[in-house]
Amino acid sequence: MYGESFAEKLKNAMDRRGCKQVDLVNLAKKEGIPLGKSHISQYLSGKVRPRRDVISWLTGALEVSEDYFDEEERKSESSYSSYFRKSTKLDNVLYDVRGPVVELAREMENNGTHILKLNIGNPAPFGFRTPDEIIYDMSSQLTECEGYSDSKGLFSARKAIMQYAQLRGLPNVTMEDIYTGNGVSELINLSMSALLDNGDEILIPSPDYPLWTACATLAGGKAVHYICNEENNWYPDMDDIRNKINSRTKAIVVINPNNPTGVLYPVEILEQIVEIARQHKLIIFSDEIYDRLVMDDLKHTSIASLADDLFCVTFSGLSKSHMIAGYRVGWMILSGNKKLASDYIQGINMLSNMRLCSNVPGQSIIQTALGGHQSVNSYIIPGGRLREQRDFIYDAVQQIPGLSAVRPQAAFYIFPKLDIKRFNIHDDEQFALDLLKEKKVLIVHGKGFNWADPDHFRIVYLPRIEILRECMEKLADFLSVYKQK
Repeated sequence: MYGESFAEKLKNAMDRRGCKQVDLVNLAKKEGIPLGKSHISQYLSGKVRPRRDVISWLTGALEVSEDYFDEEERKSESSYSSYFRKSTKLDNVLYDVRGPVVELAREMENNGTHILKLNIGNPAPFGFRTPDEIIYDMSSQLTECEGYSDSKGLFSARKAIMQYAQLRGLPNVTMEDIYTGNGVSELINLSMSALLDNGDEILIPSPDYPLWTACATLAGGKAVHYICNEENNWYPDMDDIRNKINSRTKAIVVINPNNPTGVLYPVEILEQIVEIARQHKLIIFSDEIYDRLVMDDLKHTSIASLADDLFCVTFSGLSKSHMIAGYRVGWMILSGNKKLASDYIQGINMLSNMRLCSNVPGQSIIQTALGGHQSVNSYIIPGGRLREQRDFIYDAVQQIPGLSAVRPQAAFYIFPKLDIKRFNIHDDEQFALDLLKEKKVLIVHGKGFNWADPDHFRIVYLPRIEILRECMEKLADFLSVYKQK
């Protein structure tokens, strides 16, 4: 394949120059070239060939002849009349939660290696089971779910979601303001595509759940990351938010409870964000998929309940709270002053109609899931499985020299900080690769969540304590001698 020949040439040129991936990234950043480590990893793997303008830049940066990279392409073109390239719209779209480190783990598994996975928030593989009542209700309704539903969703599902929203204080919500989706992911993509024109800006937290940045970028917008301050319990930095607003800013994204930090925002923080949005006439997008996984007797407040004069879009679903990520059941709620967004809502309706409807069997269980006994509560109370695993992982992180972390209050993630001077870390993706290769433990590096510095990584604490203990013992042993080259 042409990609393999290009990959070999790129590697050879980098070796001759004594150039590492991080050196290219830093040089590209200085020159305003949108080139990240994930891009270079994909070029070196032979899976992706860069655009012509990137090849031209690499030619200069690596001081090779102008036809150095072109020779193999000409040979390829002489053998193939044409080849298909991915859209340039994807050039700056990254999703490293399932990126190069995960690809290596998959290759290792295919070769028979057992991998300890702390990388993805998928409850089912770790023994979390769907409530029996939900399985029964879905199976008994399958014959009634063979056709399309209304593009927004089944009446029973939207009615249950509307009532759930009303109980949580979301203002001015009717049945017409509810949209079901194939998970929240589909609805994030839909909402960004309906809103953003080329060059429009949207404020997204750093660290973030990377789908928000990816979807905003794919829609033609510019993701502008505001800092969440680890020294202040990972709360958003209000001054940083204010400093990054300009005439192109359309909206702000709030992820609460937060992924990847596991932090819950108190009302006082949410009120400050609302006031900024009010002053600058911003839409508020609130990702609340973990709203029912809150521990320590804390209470989740939906930011939309504090903003009846603003237009808000709230996202939630059953993937995490009911441990049924594979069922792909999510929803989106429009609330507040919808007159401000009448044209945007038409765009949402158009895209919603174009995908016809979301998974109908999944919609059929929403009413059952939101009513009656909430089995998730048994996981988060003292002695509950998630609570116990949270306590264990936090203590285990704190006991490893060179690691520290803010105690998570919700969801099932912790975002430890590495002492980069102690470990000489300058490339967090390389840290994740080294840990995987040596100890067969899979984590996601901090830059996968659009965190700028190479000093964090995310741990998913869904595995049982005996598995978490094994992973943390391996991590401690690894870090006791680790110095990045």
